Amino acid sequence: MFEPVRVGAWQLPNRVVMAPLTRNRAPAQMPTPLMATYYAQRAHPQTGAGLIITEGTPICPEGHGYSDTPGIHSAEQIEGWKAISGAVHAQGGHIVMQLWHVGRVSHVDLLPGGQAPVAPSAVRANAKTYLIKGEPGLRVGALVDTSEPRALKLEELPALVQTFRQAARNAIDAGMDGIELHGANGYLLDQFLRTKSNRRTDAYGGSIENRARLLLEVLRSICGEIGSNRVGVRLSPVTEGNGIVVDADTQALFEYVTRELAPLGLAYVHLIEGQAGGARDHKPFDYAAVLRSYREAGGQGAWMVNNGYDLALAQQALISGADLVAFGKRFLANPDLTRRLRQGGPFNEPDRATFYGGDWPEKGYTDYPTLASLTSLAS
Repeated sequence: MFEPVRVGAWQLPNRVVMAPLTRNRAPAQMPTPLMATYYAQRAHPQTGAGLIITEGTPICPEGHGYSDTPGIHSAEQIEGWKAISGAVHAQGGHIVMQLWHVGRVSHVDLLPGGQAPVAPSAVRANAKTYLIKGEPGLRVGALVDTSEPRALKLEELPALVQTFRQAARNAIDAGMDGIELHGANGYLLDQFLRTKSNRRTDAYGGSIENRARLLLEVLRSICGEIGSNRVGVRLSPVTEGNGIVVDADTQALFEYVTRELAPLGLAYVHLIEGQAGGARDHKPFDYAAVLRSYREAGGQGAWMVNNGYDLALAQQALISGADLVAFGKRFLANPDLTRRLRQGGPFNEPDRATFYGGDWPEKGYTDYPTLASLTSLAS
């Protein structure tokens, strides 16, 4: 876990990855100086992540689905993210931006002109999103039902691909080391993969090949823009969040997808095992077969695993063929997680009440103590 590794364009100091974590601390969709502090706290090569993946970052105004998430679709946002990437690099760290389009997991109150969310098909998600309303000091967050979506027209899809491509360029212009494409957890690209959310009868629906078409087109476009060795992708074969239902052909679907990823020369493939944030054995699935499909098709990118890992399980995953292990809530509560893993703890426990937003954004965000700070207080 603590040995250096080459991943795409980056020489990483260890194999510990900070997973993408939505925190809802970007009012008006703008990155903030506090976010720079948060990421820099977790960036030191000896105590923090070998690689940081940012929170999901919407690629366009129509791609937002939750209040106070930072975008990467305006000049002002690019400038805001420059401060964050600069703070991480000043610590000697590496950071990539997760590019996000939520698709149907949104609400009209969050979208330009109150328009409907977009989706592969006009099928409403059996899910909720998070809205924060009110004046400063009186802001209240609440979970609300997602809005009825409209189906994307066939002629809109080339422009959508270009929007992803431009967002990747914007991320690089903002100083990021690369990007991770969010193809997981029931958001737009995952919606295209699944038969319950994708009922199209054109070239983007029906067969496995058609349902995977948009994901692969987006990846090829991004690789052409910024170089495939700076690109990763996140997948979640059996996660059923945000209204997604696992298909009968899920095993075949993801073995096909990973075979098609192989020739792209990606930096890494990031796989969520089990239910994101839940049980690792949520549904039967042969993860080893998916990795085998990728390698047998010539895939050389790093294989990143995620969900419920501790050090012992992570070490076993590396022995079994993984290259990187991502930690989510553990990194949220422990800025110096790698140091704590090295010495077997102790670990701060995450405060769930402060996961998402709040009128005191530092609380549960940048105020978790490091072992060094605790030692200093004790002395």
